[in-house]
Amino acid sequence: MGLSLALNSARTSLAASAAQIAVTARNTAGANDPYYARRIATVVTAGGGSAVNVLRAADAALFGRKMLATSEAAGSQAVLDGLQTLSQTIGDTDSTTSPAARLGALNAALQAAANKPDSVELARNAVEAARDLAGSLNTAAAAVQTVRQQADTAMATSVVRINDLLVSYEAANQTVTRGTAIGADVTDALDDRDRILTQLSEEIGITTAVRAGNDVAIYTDSGVPLFERGARKVTFEPTAAFSAGSTGKAVMIDGVPVTGVASPMPARSGRIVGLATLRDDVAVRYETQLDALAGGLVTAFAEPRTNGTGPAALMGLFTDGSAGVPARLPVAETGLAAKIRINAAVDPRMAGSALDTLRDGGMNGADYRSNTGAAAYADRLRGLVSALGADRTFDAATGLRTSDSLLSFATGSAGWLEGQRKSAAFLADYESTLLARTSDALSNAVGVNTDDETARALELERSYTASAKLLTLVNDLLKTLMDAVR
Repeated sequence: MGLSLALNSARTSLAASAAQIAVTARNTAGANDPYYARRIATVVTAGGGSAVNVLRAADAALFGRKMLATSEAAGSQAVLDGLQTLSQTIGDTDSTTSPAARLGALNAALQAAANKPDSVELARNAVEAARDLAGSLNTAAAAVQTVRQQADTAMATSVVRINDLLVSYEAANQTVTRGTAIGADVTDALDDRDRILTQLSEEIGITTAVRAGNDVAIYTDSGVPLFERGARKVTFEPTAAFSAGSTGKAVMIDGVPVTGVASPMPARSGRIVGLATLRDDVAVRYETQLDALAGGLVTAFAEPRTNGTGPAALMGLFTDGSAGVPARLPVAETGLAAKIRINAAVDPRMAGSALDTLRDGGMNGADYRSNTGAAAYADRLRGLVSALGADRTFDAATGLRTSDSLLSFATGSAGWLEGQRKSAAFLADYESTLLARTSDALSNAVGVNTDDETARALELERSYTASAKLLTLVNDLLKTLMDAVR
């Protein structure tokens, strides 16, 4: 081997070792970054010299699974958060403030009053129990609307984040495609791109497609384009205030709805999907149950006409909150839980009221009075107790039994809500665990092991030392040769 060739080999080997050591240091520095993928330095030999090519560790299948797990976990957690808010505000069947518990208290108070119909105090207790029940329904209905409003606001925030991420992704994707075209190191840009994709998958389920030149397009998990050579516009119109029966707006991508029943290609996972499910399905179903319970109460406590002319029945102890009496039946159930009140004619807090109308009837006038003055009259009170335990028909939209008593329906509603919360908690825990396992698997495949990098650095340092010694030896030989020539 000629000295010049040996010198060139030593110099290129030294440069290659230095480049590999730099890559190892880079890996060690990025070890704690969850979005950093390990760099792999490969030595390419050609023309008597060598060069270092830097590649990036990747596992497309695991990364895709991680994005799916991220979307599903975010969606499940959004539903769980809303259900926990409802549960904490409304309580369950064991809570003394729940509608089911309040209805049980009213039933007990009416039974006590029926056993001693001449007791003003027991009658007052029954009316106060009715007030508490109406108040618990009002509170529950308000909590439902609060949860729906919070979900709607969170959807608006999510849409803003999606648009911001798409803008960032466009810049990162352009850096990758341009760098790939000229053979530049684009590994940092690839990390940025994967980081953005992971964050985007939290908001909405996505899939990707790799194209020529390392370009990557993004679609929702239902196939709607989010990014194809450019970012698509995601829009959402928040609802100013929710009320019973109101419907929230859909999230749109280029004018195509991706949430709601009208969507031709609804997204299947992500925080937005979880929030939409909470806002338009779970909360609405519970609201329907509350309204059905309120409607059953108004009907059960209605006053039948006993003589004269007029409607066959008018609202009695419970009314829909409309001003004045008489209030006719039937009453529309939509939004009734938010409006239900006790009748002012029997409310001891109202001037001109009469507690004895609970026992005797007549909140709507003499034509609706069942008792003509007997203090021991208990038939109407016993009839009200029987009405609470009698089966009645409920709408199938409540998701509960279509034939049930008010007492059982109220308990079933609270049980349904708690069942939904438990199911959501189990699913959220499962999805979170799955995400953690998938993230660990991806990290093991493409992440940095600092022990391995340290061992690699030591090996490269020995190679660097050997190359340096060879360079020194060649330098000494050349110096000896030049001295001999002179």
